[in-house]
Amino acid sequence: MTPRTLLSPARAAVGLAGWMLVALAVPASAQPGRDSAYVVGQYVPAAPVTLTLDEAIEIALERAYAVRLAGLDVESAESQVRQAYGGLFPRVDASSGYTRNVVQANPFAGTSAASIFSGGAATGWLQYNELARTDDDPATQPITLAEYNRRVGAGQEAVGYNPANASNPFGTDNQFTNTLSLSQPLYSGVALAAVKGARSLVEINEVAVEQRRDETIDQTRQAFYQTLLAQEQAAVQRASLERSRETYGESALLVAQGVRPVLERLNAEVDLANAETGVVTAEAQALAARDQLLLTLGLPVDAPIRLEGRLAPPEDDLFQTVGLAVAAERALDLRPDVRQAALAVRLNEVQKNITRAELYPTLSAVVNASYSGNIPDDRSFLVTPDPIGDPFTFQTGSNDFFSDAYWQPALSVGLRANWTLFDGFQIRRRVQQNQIAVDQAEIQLEQVRNAAQLEVAAAIRQLESARQRLGSQSQTVRTAETAFEFASARLAEGVATQVDVRVSSQNLDLARLNYLQAVYDALVARSAYERATGTIEPEPIDLAPPSEVPAVITPVTTLGSR
Repeated sequence: MTPRTLLSPARAAVGLAGWMLVALAVPASAQPGRDSAYVVGQYVPAAPVTLTLDEAIEIALERAYAVRLAGLDVESAESQVRQAYGGLFPRVDASSGYTRNVVQANPFAGTSAASIFSGGAATGWLQYNELARTDDDPATQPITLAEYNRRVGAGQEAVGYNPANASNPFGTDNQFTNTLSLSQPLYSGVALAAVKGARSLVEINEVAVEQRRDETIDQTRQAFYQTLLAQEQAAVQRASLERSRETYGESALLVAQGVRPVLERLNAEVDLANAETGVVTAEAQALAARDQLLLTLGLPVDAPIRLEGRLAPPEDDLFQTVGLAVAAERALDLRPDVRQAALAVRLNEVQKNITRAELYPTLSAVVNASYSGNIPDDRSFLVTPDPIGDPFTFQTGSNDFFSDAYWQPALSVGLRANWTLFDGFQIRRRVQQNQIAVDQAEIQLEQVRNAAQLEVAAAIRQLESARQRLGSQSQTVRTAETAFEFASARLAEGVATQVDVRVSSQNLDLARLNYLQAVYDALVARSAYERATGTIEPEPIDLAPPSEVPAVITPVTTLGSR
């Protein structure tokens, strides 16, 4: 595509800054007049800001809602790309939990293991009696189990230990669990396809921005040209009003002298009234076109502006176009909507690949690290200094909250594979739906390409028609000016009537209005041709030198007051 050359940085900064000041200084909901600015609590007249076509396009590209929304779509798509890449990065999960065991069950209840644990005291009694029988001390004698339990209880009571308050030996009052899990995908077809699809979405949205820019440039040109056309039409009506006043003055003088009949003066008076009405209507249309331009630019409709430029016939190279085949081929390569339709086909193919990737397994490396604590409310314990010689004497101790007796680390590594072997053919049905979407996108691409070729052909025909009408109307203006000069000269010599001059004047006005319309149509046709071929640029079309412009067209027009 032809490079898009914008304004110079200095000029763009000054122009945009000036318009921002206008937008802030003239609140749309409060000012009483069109040419006013708010200064220290009151409104004072504000000087109009000069606006050229390239500056208008620059402002529109900065403030147009469609362009700004499309730009946000690009940012959203870029964020989706980063999100898709996240599926290939390691996943780290941390969890922490606390459990309070209010009532705990014996996990060995109802099994033979319960009898093994219930005989713990008897084991100690048997061990004590065996030592008493085998030692060489005659004072030590075996005792009964009841006596053994009594002595153990007395020793525990002596240090303040109550067995009835002891916790469940098979449970813990407080449980703390802290886990850190790391999972690194080694292969995931869905994640890889998602990254590719997100990139395609970015390209589609970027092309959409280009399309919105092209539309904005074309709309701004049309609004700018329409404003110039309305202003020049008002200028033609004002010139017609001046001639009607001159005619009326001359008719009134001749009637007063008795040379011409009263009917001639009455006709001139009617022409003057009609001309005044035409001026009022034309100026109202010019103001309406100006407001539409400001609306297109996204500026306050009350901002005073001064358009720099003139509605003049384009240069000869404006009508130099390539052949239909070459222009259509260029359009298929450069038009954003065609490229966007082609990218839509690719995006739907990527979506089909994403769905199809769900049929294949995913493989991940897994690392789990945990640090768990089982902490009882009563962390005191009994110690028997001499469990063999004197098992009935005890000492007490206590563990702190973070004792190694309660906290234990754990670490595990491994591989995890997930594979959907059967899902009721749901994935395969979605693949079929994705293929249908691909086929639909291809049909839409074909439709867009054909529409682009038709638009190029229509633009070329419109441009050729505008060229012919411009040449014809330019000659008509020159002929009408000559006829008006002859009629005025004949009237001065007394061989023509006011009717002849009035008819020549009306023909001149009509010719000039038709000429201005032809110039406008030529400029709009050129812009439409550039948009149809995908070569539209922010720069304005060069206008013809002043020598080629009829005298009625002024070089600078102003719309600053009502």
